[in-house]
Amino acid sequence: MNLIELPADGRFCAGMDLQSRYPALSDLKTRARRRIPHFVWEYLDSATGSEAGAARNRAALDAVLLRPAALRGDVAPDLSCWFLGRQYPVPFGIAPLGMSGLIWPGAERLLASHGAQAGIPYGLSTVATVVPEALTGQIGDQGWFQMYPPKAPEVRDDMLARARAAGFHTLVLTVDIPAASRRERQIRGGLVQPPRLTPRLLAQVARCPAWAMGISAGGMPRMRLMDSYAAGLAKGPLPSTAHVGYLLRAAPDWEYVAALRDLWDGPFILKGVCEPEVAVRAEAVGVDGVWVSTHAGRQFDGAPGAAALLPGIRAATTLPIIFDSGVEGGLDVIRALALGADFVMMGRAWHYALGALGAAGPAHWHDILVQDMESNMAQIGARTLAELPGRLIGE
Repeated sequence: MNLIELPADGRFCAGMDLQSRYPALSDLKTRARRRIPHFVWEYLDSATGSEAGAARNRAALDAVLLRPAALRGDVAPDLSCWFLGRQYPVPFGIAPLGMSGLIWPGAERLLASHGAQAGIPYGLSTVATVVPEALTGQIGDQGWFQMYPPKAPEVRDDMLARARAAGFHTLVLTVDIPAASRRERQIRGGLVQPPRLTPRLLAQVARCPAWAMGISAGGMPRMRLMDSYAAGLAKGPLPSTAHVGYLLRAAPDWEYVAALRDLWDGPFILKGVCEPEVAVRAEAVGVDGVWVSTHAGRQFDGAPGAAALLPGIRAATTLPIIFDSGVEGGLDVIRALALGADFVMMGRAWHYALGALGAAGPAHWHDILVQDMESNMAQIGARTLAELPGRLIGE
């Protein structure tokens, strides 16, 4: 069944066939796991350590309860919002994900095109499988560029210039990865950097013909932006969690943040903020927004659930707040907004949708989110996003 865009409100209808077969993220995950090789699945789906941090992200969201409402008459929720000076039809977007094109062939282009068509942000990772210039025709006016901070000023400046010239208007500096995490499941899966197909991995690829045909058309994905700066630095295969980007990367500090603020003339966001005092200082140095995230449990297994951190950070700053980590549906978006977030970004969910349905996946996942938000907002009697904090139990 063809996908039908409803441009008046930014919704996408994937048709009753997809809605009846894949009504939730869990259904998309089940199908994606069958359609992408095991080593790719382990890269996408894994966290680090025992994955207790990822479980706490889920538990923290599940603990957020909202007051049901009765006798409110017809409730037609308005999902639109203003964020960083822009009007959006929905309060969610597509977060950057490293090696996105490994998950599904052409993932970056497919997701950037959906973001432009739907009017929602698309974030390109520094360690994506395409360079910023490759998406100039796809991102429309919705491009965010996520930066892992290069040590060399000349690399940093050139990377910023390339992102700006390609049409990316918002800069996201990731600040919560001072070192590579271990991600034991990913290591066991056998992925190395740069990716290469060993006999073991080839056997997995043979069971996934759609993925294999798409990848063969464009060649094995690599971190092409990082490769353009790292020639000669890597002396052989690297572990999948310590890729070539770590040969170029600095652990940022406040001096680095100040330098980027001076260099970038658009909105500037810090991603991976878990401490109220960091949000306070970010506001003082001119950052435009903070992104509350535990990197979905992929970096540190001892962190609390990200949703548990939101209220304290909201109380500490007037900056716009983005949230991610553990979001699995429209109800979770509502929960994050009720706790004080202004916008919600998701990375893995969009890629589960791609793995399950290919090019049809992003629009279908978008529609699931919209329908879930509208249904749950009606249940709690909230007509606008601004009313959500007032529906929290205990408020």
